Amino acid sequence: MERGKENHQVREEEKANNSSVSFSALRKDVANVLDFMERLQNEEVIDVDLIEKLKLNLTFICTYVQLSYFDLEQFEDIMTGKRQEVKNLLQPILDDDENNVGCEYVLAILACNVDDCISLHHRSKSDATITDEQLDFLLLNLHHLSKYRAEKMFPLETQYEVLQNVCGNMRMIRLMQTLAERVGHFLWEDHIDKDSKLSEIDEDDQTDENSQLSELDKNDQTDENFQLSELDKDDQTDENSQLSELDEDDQTDEDGRLSKLDKNDLTDEDSELSELDEDDQNDRDSRLIKLAHLLLKIVPTELEFLHICYTNLKASTSVEIGLFIKQLLETSPDILREYLIHLQEHMVTVTTPSTLGARNIHVMNEFLLIILSDMPKDFIHHDKLFDLLALVGALIKEVSTLVRDLEEKFRNKESTDETNRATLKLPENIDLLKEDLKHVYLKVPDSSQCCFPMSDGPLFMHLLQRHLDDLLDSNAYSIALIKEQIGLARVLDVAYEAKDDIDSIIVRDNGLLHLIFSLPITIKKIKLIKEEDFDLHEKIPKNIDLIVVNSPKKPVESKSLTTEKIIVGFEEETKWIVRKLTGGPTDLDVISITGMPGSGKTTLAYKVYNNKSVSSHFDLRAWCTVDQEYDEKKLLDKIFNQVSDSDSTLSENIDVADKLRKQLFGKRYLIVLDDVWDTTTWGELTRPFPEVKKGSRIILTTREKEVALHGKLYTAPLNLRLVRSEESWELLEKRAFGNESCPDELLDVGKEIAENCKGHPWVVDLISGVIAGREKKKTVWLEVQNNLSSFILNSEVEVMKVIELSYGHLPHHIKPCLLSLASSPKDTTISILNFKVLSSAEGFMEKTEMKSMEEVVKIYLDVLISSSLVICFNEIGDHLTFRLHDLVHDFCLIKARKEKLFDWISSSAPSDLLHREITIDYDDEEQFGLNFVLFGSNKKRHSGKHLYSLSINGHKLDDHLSDTFHLRHLRLLRVLSLDPSFIMVKDSLLNEICMLNHLRYLRIGTQVKSLPLSLSNLWNLEILLVDNEESTLILLPRIWDLVKLRVLVMTACSFFDMDADESILIAEDTKLEKLTLLGQLLLFYSKDTEDILKRLPNLQLLQFELKESWDYSTEQYWFPKLDCLTELEDLTVRFISSNINDSRPSAAINRPWDFHFPSNLKTLSLSEFPLTSDSLSTIARLPNLEEFSIYDTIIHGEEWNMGEEDTFENLKFLNLHQPTLSKWKVGEESFPSLEKLKLRACRKLEKIPPSFGDIYSLKIIKLVKSPQLEDSALKIKEYAEDMRGGDKLQILGQKNIPLYK
Repeated sequence: MERGKENHQVREEEKANNSSVSFSALRKDVANVLDFMERLQNEEVIDVDLIEKLKLNLTFICTYVQLSYFDLEQFEDIMTGKRQEVKNLLQPILDDDENNVGCEYVLAILACNVDDCISLHHRSKSDATITDEQLDFLLLNLHHLSKYRAEKMFPLETQYEVLQNVCGNMRMIRLMQTLAERVGHFLWEDHIDKDSKLSEIDEDDQTDENSQLSELDKNDQTDENFQLSELDKDDQTDENSQLSELDEDDQTDEDGRLSKLDKNDLTDEDSELSELDEDDQNDRDSRLIKLAHLLLKIVPTELEFLHICYTNLKASTSVEIGLFIKQLLETSPDILREYLIHLQEHMVTVTTPSTLGARNIHVMNEFLLIILSDMPKDFIHHDKLFDLLALVGALIKEVSTLVRDLEEKFRNKESTDETNRATLKLPENIDLLKEDLKHVYLKVPDSSQCCFPMSDGPLFMHLLQRHLDDLLDSNAYSIALIKEQIGLARVLDVAYEAKDDIDSIIVRDNGLLHLIFSLPITIKKIKLIKEEDFDLHEKIPKNIDLIVVNSPKKPVESKSLTTEKIIVGFEEETKWIVRKLTGGPTDLDVISITGMPGSGKTTLAYKVYNNKSVSSHFDLRAWCTVDQEYDEKKLLDKIFNQVSDSDSTLSENIDVADKLRKQLFGKRYLIVLDDVWDTTTWGELTRPFPEVKKGSRIILTTREKEVALHGKLYTAPLNLRLVRSEESWELLEKRAFGNESCPDELLDVGKEIAENCKGHPWVVDLISGVIAGREKKKTVWLEVQNNLSSFILNSEVEVMKVIELSYGHLPHHIKPCLLSLASSPKDTTISILNFKVLSSAEGFMEKTEMKSMEEVVKIYLDVLISSSLVICFNEIGDHLTFRLHDLVHDFCLIKARKEKLFDWISSSAPSDLLHREITIDYDDEEQFGLNFVLFGSNKKRHSGKHLYSLSINGHKLDDHLSDTFHLRHLRLLRVLSLDPSFIMVKDSLLNEICMLNHLRYLRIGTQVKSLPLSLSNLWNLEILLVDNEESTLILLPRIWDLVKLRVLVMTACSFFDMDADESILIAEDTKLEKLTLLGQLLLFYSKDTEDILKRLPNLQLLQFELKESWDYSTEQYWFPKLDCLTELEDLTVRFISSNINDSRPSAAINRPWDFHFPSNLKTLSLSEFPLTSDSLSTIARLPNLEEFSIYDTIIHGEEWNMGEEDTFENLKFLNLHQPTLSKWKVGEESFPSLEKLKLRACRKLEKIPPSFGDIYSLKIIKLVKSPQLEDSALKIKEYAEDMRGGDKLQILGQKNIPLYK
C-alpha cells in the first residue's frame, strides 16, 4: 500500500517536472520564433500585422500552458486551433524559399513542444507550483491579453481597462497566483464566448477584427516583445528592484501578509464565488456580469496591496519606487471607482436596500465615489494625494467587509443587527473626512458666478422650486449627504447656485469642490438672507408679468374637432364647395382652400366633409393631415384603412400605393389632404389616386398658393377670406359667455377686440381664451385690447405674437406642461393618461395634499383647453384626447429649445445633451460613435448634468453594440424610456438602471422572469412600463418595495409563480396605497389573490386576464371578489379558456357568474366570457356604470332578455363586439341615459330593438360589419326625429361615415 502511494507520488512529480521542462522549452522556442520574425521584419520581408497576430496567439498559448492544470473547457480543441493559427501565419514564410532558412526546424520544434504541453494539461491543481519568475511571466501575459481587450476589442467598456490596470499592479506582488488563475480563467471563458459570436460574423468582419492589432504603437510592440522573449537579467533585476528598498523584516512581513491573504481570504471568496455561480447559472452568457463578479473578487486584494505600499514605500527616495507610486496613483482611482460602482450594483441584487445598515453603506459609497471621481483633477494637493488615496482605500476596505457580512447574513437568513450597528460610524467618518478635505487635502477654489440658464426667469424659478421639492422628497443616497442644505435652498437669489452645487454633487462633476466649499458658502448666504428677513418680492423685476389667473372658467363642452370650435361665417363658401363636390365634371377634380395659418381652412374643410349631401354622394371617404414632416407610407396606410375594412398597418414589404389604387378604382371617392406644404408632397401622395370618370374629388388645404395652383385640374383655388367684424364678435361673445349675452359695459371694448383680431378666426379663439379665464371687468379687457392693437396680423410671425400673449397669461405652473406637449411630433393626439403620467414624472405638476392627481390634471387641462392653445377631442365612448394646433406646436418647440427644456436629436447628430429632456431617434448604426459614445461607461464629460428625461427609439441596436450602452452617469434622470424596438434590456444594464434612484418613470423591454431585488433601489419610481412579451413577469415580493408606484403596466404579469412550492409571506401592514393603475395581470384561482387586491386600496384602473378556474363545489367559474376595490372606476377583463374537452364550458354557460364588482365602477369591458342574461342583469345593477363593452362573447341561448328591473341607470355607451346574440329584448327604461350604441359584427342579430327610438339621450348608433341592422337603425332614426324633431340621432357606418336611406 505504502509502496503504491510512493510510486504514485513519484509519477506525479515526474509529470510535474516534465511539464516544467516542456514549458521552459516552449518559452525558448517562442523566443527563437520571434527573434527569427524580428530579423525578417527588419529586412522588410514580412508584414508587421502578421507579427502582431503571431505575438497575440503565442501569448495566448504561453498563458494557458501555464494554467493548463485548470479544468479549462475545450482546452485541447482551442489550443490545437491556436497552434494551427500559428502554423497558418508562418506558412507564407515557409513557402518563401529565399527566406525560410531554419524556419521549418524552429516551427517543428515549437509545434512539438506545444503538443507536449497540451498532452500534459491533466494535472492536479494542488501540484501546480509556479516560481516567482514564472508568475511574473504569467502576470505580464495576462496584462497584455486584458490590454488587447481594453484597447482593441472593447474600447468603450472600462471594466477591461480596470482589469488591465489590476493585472499591471499585480505584477508587483509575488504571491498572487490565485488572482492570476482567476483572471486567466475569465479571459479563457471570454475567448470561448467571443469565438461563438465570431461564427455568426462574415469573413470580412473577421478579417477586420484580426487586423486590429496592426494599430498597436511602437511602445506596445516593444512591450509585447519583452513579454514573449526570455527575460534578460538586467530587466529582471530592474523589475525585482522595485521593492529593494524594503528591509528584510518588511519584506518578510509583506510576504507573510499576502500569503495569509492568499490562503484565507481568497479561499473564502472562492467558496462564495462558487455559490454565486450556482445562483447565477442563467447569467453565464453575460460577459459583463462575469467580469463584474471577477472585479468584485480581486480588487479587495488590490486594496490590501495599496495599504502595504503606503506603509512601506511612502518614505522611499528611490526613482524606481517613485515611478511605481506614480503609476499606482494614475490607475488606482479608476480601479477603485469601478469597483465601488460594481459593489453598489451587486449589493442591491443581494440585500434589501431599505435597511439602515445598507443605507449607511450606500451613502458612504456615494461619498467615496465623489472623491475618486475628482482625484485625477488638480484641485487636490499633489503631495497629499497618496495619503488621501490610502485613506479612501481603507474606507473602501471597511465598506467591503460590511457588505460581505450583510450579504452572508441575508443569504443565511441571520439577524443583521450587529452589522447595522457597525455601520453607524460611517456617517461620523464622512463628517471627519469632510473636515480633512477642507483643511488638508483640497486647494481653495476661485469664486465663480452662476448665471440663470433660462431667459424666462419665472418659468425657471418654478421648475427650480419643483426640482428642489422633489429632491427633498427623494430617498436617493446622494441626497442624504446634502438633505439639510436642500431644505434651506428656497431663496430665489441664490437658489440656482444651490441647484448647480447639488446637481454637481449628484453627478460627481467637481463634486468635492461643490460639497466642501461651494454649497456651504451658498447655504451661508441663504441663512444670512433669512436672518435679515429679506423681502423677496423686492428682488423680482417689475417688468415681469406675474399675474395669477383665477380658477379657469369651465370650458364649453368639447365633442370633436368641429364641435369643439364654435363655427361662424363661411356660409357662402360652404355652399360653393358642396356644389363643386357633388356636381361638375365626372373627371377627378381638386378643390383647394388656401389661406394663412389660423384662417379656418381645416375647419371649413371638415364642415363640408361631414355635410349630409356630401357624405351620401361618395362611395369612399378619407381624411389625412399631412404637415411638413411626414411619412408617405404611414399616410397612405391611414388613407387605405379609411377606405377599406382594415384597421391594421400594412407590412413593410407590401406596396401600399398599389393596394390603395386598387381599392379606389371604380369608386367615387373623396380624399381630404389637409395642410400640404409643397408640390413634391402633393405629387407623392396623389400618385395612387386613379383618374376614372366617376366624379371623384380631392380637397386640398394649404398655406402655399403655389401648391394649390400646382394641384389645380378644373376648379380654381379658393383663397379663404378673413371673417367679418360682426362674425368675429359673434365668435368671441359665444366663446367668452356661452349662451349668455355680453354685459353692456363690455360691449364696446369687446367689439374693438374683435375688430383688432383682423378677421382671423383662430386669433379670435386665442383671445377669447385669454379673456375667458380672467375677470369680466372693463379694465382687464382694455389691457388685452391695448396689447392686441399693436399687432399687424398679416403674417405667421404676427400670429405667433398672439400665441405669445395667450401663453403669457397662463399660470406659470402650467406653462411647462404646455411646452412639454411639443415633445411629441405635430398632429399627435395625446391621451389624458399619457399627459398625467409624463407631466407628473417630469416634475411639471404640483402635488398637493388637498387634491388628487386626477383633480390636478383636470384643472390643468381645463386651463389649457379654455385658452384655445390645445384642441380637444371627446367622442362618446372614446377616451378624451387632445393635440396642439400646428402654430402652437411651432411656438412651444421654439420656446422649449430656447429654455433648454427638451430637444430631438438623431443618433448621428453630435449633442452635448445640455437640455432637460432629450428624445433620440436611433437611425444610423455607422454614426453610432458620434452620439452614443456619450453613453459609454468610460465617458469623462458630464453632459448629463442637466438631463432629467431621456427617450430613445428607432432601429434595433445590434447585440455587439448593446454592451457598450451605459446609463450610470445620467444620475439625475427622472424619466427613462427605452423603446423595446431599440433595445431589450439585459441583466447588466437593468442593474445599472436600478442605480438611477431619482427615476420616476421607467419604460423598458426585457425578458427577465421576475422583478429583480435591485429594483427595490428605485425608491422614487412612480410609473413602471415593461414590455415582456415572451414571459409572464412575477411581481411578488419585490413590488411591495416600490411604495411610491402609481402606474404599473406590463405585457403580462402575475402576483406569484403558480409553479413555486413556497408561499410568499406578506407583512400585515404591507400596502401600495398610491397605485392607481395596474395591468396586464394574469390571475389564477388562489386564496391569496383577494388578500393581495385588498392591499391596493386606491386602484382606479385594472386590467387582467382570468385563467379558467373551475370551482366544482359551486359548479361555477371562479371570479375574484373585487368589491374591496372601492376606488376602482375602469375594469377590463379577458377570460382565457383552457379548451379542455369536457362538460365544464357547457355547464358554465348555464350558470351565472358570481360577480362582485365595486359600486364605483364606471367603465367595464369583458372579453370572451360565457355569459347568461342573469350575469348581465348583475352588471346592470351597477349604479355608476357609464360605459359597458363585451367582446367575442358567448351569450347563453343567444338571447338577452332585459326585464323591468334590468336598468342601466347611468350607462352612456354600450358596445357589443361580435357576440353570439340573435334575439335582444329591451325594456322602455333599460337604458335611460344612453348616448351611443355601437354594434360590430353582430351577424346573428336580426334587428335593433325599436325601443331604442324612445331614448331621448341617444345621439349615435354606429354599425360596423352588421349590414342587416341598417334598416332597423334608420327606422329608429326616423321614429326619433318624428318624436323629438330635428336631426339629433346619427346613424354611422364604418369609419364614421353617415348612413342614410
